[in-house]
Amino acid sequence: MTKIGLIGGGSWGTALAILLSNNNHEVDIWIRDKRQVEQIMELKENKKYLPGVVIPDKIAVTDDISKVIYDKELLVLSTPSHAVREILNVSKELIKKEQVIVNVAKGIENNTLLRISQIVDEILPYNPYAVLSGPSHAEEVVRNMPTAVVVASTEKKTAKYVQDIFMSPYFRVYTSPDVVGVELGGSLKNVIALGAGISDGLNYGDNTKAALMTRGIIEMARLGEKMGANSATFAGLAGIGDLIVTCTSMHSRNRRAGILIGQGQSLEEAVSSIGMVVEGIKTTKSTYELADKNNVIMPITKEIFEVLYGGKDVKNSVVNLMLRDKKHEMEDVLEEQIKDW
Repeated sequence: MTKIGLIGGGSWGTALAILLSNNNHEVDIWIRDKRQVEQIMELKENKKYLPGVVIPDKIAVTDDISKVIYDKELLVLSTPSHAVREILNVSKELIKKEQVIVNVAKGIENNTLLRISQIVDEILPYNPYAVLSGPSHAEEVVRNMPTAVVVASTEKKTAKYVQDIFMSPYFRVYTSPDVVGVELGGSLKNVIALGAGISDGLNYGDNTKAALMTRGIIEMARLGEKMGANSATFAGLAGIGDLIVTCTSMHSRNRRAGILIGQGQSLEEAVSSIGMVVEGIKTTKSTYELADKNNVIMPITKEIFEVLYGGKDVKNSVVNLMLRDKKHEMEDVLEEQIKDW
């Protein structure tokens, strides 16, 4: 049995707490909202984020973060990505350097353009770190639907340790050394999922979505390689796997928000309708700025950014994408072969 502190009790945090408890680990969850804590303790259900799912009695829920951190071997960061820095700064004096940090948030910090591992390294430079990502809707994991994810760490020992803790008969965990690729894959797919939702909101069909997803994964890999990731990671669970599930499922907040925008709602109206954090909105801004900073061409990201932050008409964005300069499909990988073709 491992003592685990789970920081953040949204749908994914709650699902992972139940998974880890079912794996016979001792799990405490920290939730900022005292009223939500009281409701969960009374109903044994996270009615706001994961209604209808029973939370086992042995999972402790509290709004006192010190109780969740104290005496734990592993800490899971399951807050929205934009809250990670604040929470770590507040709690860093409580965290011991031997405690393993596992991040399950998916996003890139606005302004600094840092990935979560870079934020953790700034604040907790001595703690072992891993990121867990992949196609994994909370609503399915808690119902024991077979799911596969990947855990990445620069230290093989840490990756295997986390793999052993999370692995179950219905939750398969692979390991990877590519922290950059896994973090970027989990973050950037949310941008493309917004685009997939917008496409659905415009009543475009499967052809459109297939094109968007295929060209989207190329954009993701293009930026990833420039930032030091292994391009093969984007062909795996944290890349194309997570992209597929996020672009096609109604469990996806990013896709649902995109649908509402495609149907004519403003960004603010769409977010209000979803009622939960839509990670892709902030990540779109960071990704657009990262592409510019690294001189990487990302036309889909650019158009989604201009729709969200520039008020651009979505139909004009589609026309812009379709009428871009003619290209060879595999120009990124076949540059030498097609030079004289």
